[in-house]
Amino acid sequence: MYDAIIVGGGPAAYSASLNLKIRNKSLLVFAGNEKTTGLMKAPQIDNYLGMPGISGTELLEAYKRHAEEMEVEIRKEKIYNILNMGDYFALNSGSEFYEARSIIIAAGHAKFKYFEGEREYLGRGVGYCATCDGPLYRNKSAAIISENEEGEEEANYLSEICSQVYYIPTYNHKTKLREGIKMIEEKVLGIYGNEVKADTLKLSDSQLNVDVIFIIRNVLPVNQLIEGLELEDGSIRVDRSMATNIPGIFACGDCTGKPYQIAKAVGEGNVAALSAVKYLDTVI
Repeated sequence: MYDAIIVGGGPAAYSASLNLKIRNKSLLVFAGNEKTTGLMKAPQIDNYLGMPGISGTELLEAYKRHAEEMEVEIRKEKIYNILNMGDYFALNSGSEFYEARSIIIAAGHAKFKYFEGEREYLGRGVGYCATCDGPLYRNKSAAIISENEEGEEEANYLSEICSQVYYIPTYNHKTKLREGIKMIEEKVLGIYGNEVKADTLKLSDSQLNVDVIFIIRNVLPVNQLIEGLELEDGSIRVDRSMATNIPGIFACGDCTGKPYQIAKAVGEGNVAALSAVKYLDTVI
């Protein structure tokens, strides 16, 4: 059981991790498995105090190095959902569960458009984690729509248990797929089904009739992380202490809304960590 788990691998997450470590709290950082983040794509940053001209990659590496020097444990894994167990939280990384007394969400801002039918059928034939839900579809057909190479691993896994796997990449790819997986290079137009569940994936030149559709995104929609999390204009609603509407869960950085600035993220990470420490002192 950890005192805190941080979901995210950007400025807000690393800021929160340092302040928790300084306060002697046990913690884990789940930084996700993206190879290239939005910050890493910035060739030059001129509005971050004291570091003019630094690149996004250099800044992120400095954050990570500082955290590692403080002996913060960082895992390149994605958290798919968080379960509120009453006096603690259980976090699912796909193949493992972790437990913590408090959570800091610093997952960034998800920039995408939902596919038609995606939200309607989520949990009813549409999912975000093949490792988590794949066993439910043993000997059945599955389609994976993926924004990154992570989907290839998910497809290869499903090929071991499903009767047929279709793979639809939405990124520039040179895929490493197992024999038997059918790769389809068409645009996704929508997800359709009946009153019970999704069963059809409509593409630009064809359609697939499958038992399940998994969507592998770079950043998961924040409202899918934990049931009951309140949003405001698509971002996590927090108060000045970075507390969400769920006791023990805090949020910081781009996932809490505009402005999407590094300085704001670092400051909110600091506040979220101090608020989590205060919360932990009342429950431990």
